[in-house]
Amino acid sequence: MNDDAISAAQAFPGRRGRPGWWRRGWNMLTRPSARYSVLALVMLGVFLGIGFWGGFHTALEASNTMEFCVSCHEMKDTVYAEYKNTVHFSNRSGVRATCPDCHVPKDWIHKVPRKIRATGELYASVMGTIDTPEKFEARRPVLAGNVWASMKATDSRECRNCHGMEGMSKKFQTDTAWRRHKSALKSGETCIDCHKGVAHRLPSGVKNPDGADTPAPVPETTVSQ
Repeated sequence: MNDDAISAAQAFPGRRGRPGWWRRGWNMLTRPSARYSVLALVMLGVFLGIGFWGGFHTALEASNTMEFCVSCHEMKDTVYAEYKNTVHFSNRSGVRATCPDCHVPKDWIHKVPRKIRATGELYASVMGTIDTPEKFEARRPVLAGNVWASMKATDSRECRNCHGMEGMSKKFQTDTAWRRHKSALKSGETCIDCHKGVAHRLPSGVKNPDGADTPAPVPETTVSQ
C-alpha cells in the first residue's frame, strides 16, 4: 500500500471494506438476531400484521357504505335521487338495500378486486367525467351497460344475496310473474336479464324487459348544476 492509500485509510477509518447502508439493512433483516428471541420477533410480526389488517379492513369498510357512495354530487344528485323513489329504499317491511348491497360482493375473494376497480370511478370523479347532469346522461348508457354486463357475468350474485327462487311464494306473485320466474329458472336466465330498471332510471330508448315502471327522471331543480 503506498503512502497516499495509507493516508486515506487513516483519514476515513471504517470506510474501507465497509458495506453500504442498504447492504447493512439487508443483512440485519436476513441474519439471525443475537439480541432478540425468536418468540419476540414472531410476536412483533403478529402485532404488526394485526395493525396492518385492522387498518386495511377499517378503510375498506368505511368506503363500503351508502354515505361514502353518495358523498360526491355525481351520485347523490342522479342515481341516488332516483333510488330514493324505489321499493329498495322505502317499503312496508323496512328492509333497505343500500349501494354496496347491490354493487359490492360480500365475500373477500370478489370484494377486493371490485374495490380495486372502483378506484377508476374516483379518477373519473376527479377528472370531472360526469360532473354535470348533461355529462352524466350522455354517459348513462355506458355506465348502465357496464353494470348490467358485470351482473350478467356473476349470475346476478348481489341480487341473489336477498332474492332466491326457493324463497318465492306463488300466492304473492301474479300468474305472469310466476310463469316468468319458473321459465327463467329452466332457461338459465339471471335476474338482470329482466330487471334492469329496478333502482335507477333506464338510459333513453331502453325499455325494461319485465314491463315494470322505472324511477321517474329527477326534477332539474334538485340536480346540482
